[in-house]
Amino acid sequence: MTWRPRLLPSAIAMMALLSVAKLHALLAGMPEAMPGVGLVTAAHAGGTEAPPNTAAAATQAAQPAPEPEQRAERELLENLRARRAELDAREQALAARELVLQAAERRLAGRAEEVAALQRKLEAGSRAMTEREEAGWRQLVKLYEGMRPRDAAAIFDELDMPVLVELVDRMREAKAAPVLGAMRPERARLLTAELARHRARVAE
Repeated sequence: MTWRPRLLPSAIAMMALLSVAKLHALLAGMPEAMPGVGLVTAAHAGGTEAPPNTAAAATQAAQPAPEPEQRAERELLENLRARRAELDAREQALAARELVLQAAERRLAGRAEEVAALQRKLEAGSRAMTEREEAGWRQLVKLYEGMRPRDAAAIFDELDMPVLVELVDRMREAKAAPVLGAMRPERARLLTAELARHRARVAE
């Protein structure tokens, strides 16, 4: 019978030795392989908690504090209120000025109406006076036209020139010519010149 080495028992023994060696190495390297476990265990053992997350703390620090925002908002509201109050005051001032202007316009309109009424009254009085004066001149003209030319000429030689011009200007030429012929020659020439100037002024 040929001898054969027993391989199976030898292999099992070698595998057992390798397993023991791996387990020993695993146990020996556990603190480096799992540092977080040791830290957590140490932290719990010492009765302290882990520090807060650094990223979360940075995010909170980057956010603006609420107090400056509230102050800025309050300042903005105060500025808006002040601006609104200024606009209201200006509007009230404009309204008051408009009332003053309206009152002044009413007073001016009233004064203008008073002046117009007074002017109409004066014009009416002037027309009435003119009509009365004209009526008086017509009566004088009728009187002198009814007189004999010599008698009228004697009176015309003594009348003031302005009055004489007004009388002769209103007389009919057929009645005035004999009177002028009966007047003194120098007086008649002076009357003729004044009468021409008077009629030229009236024609303008």
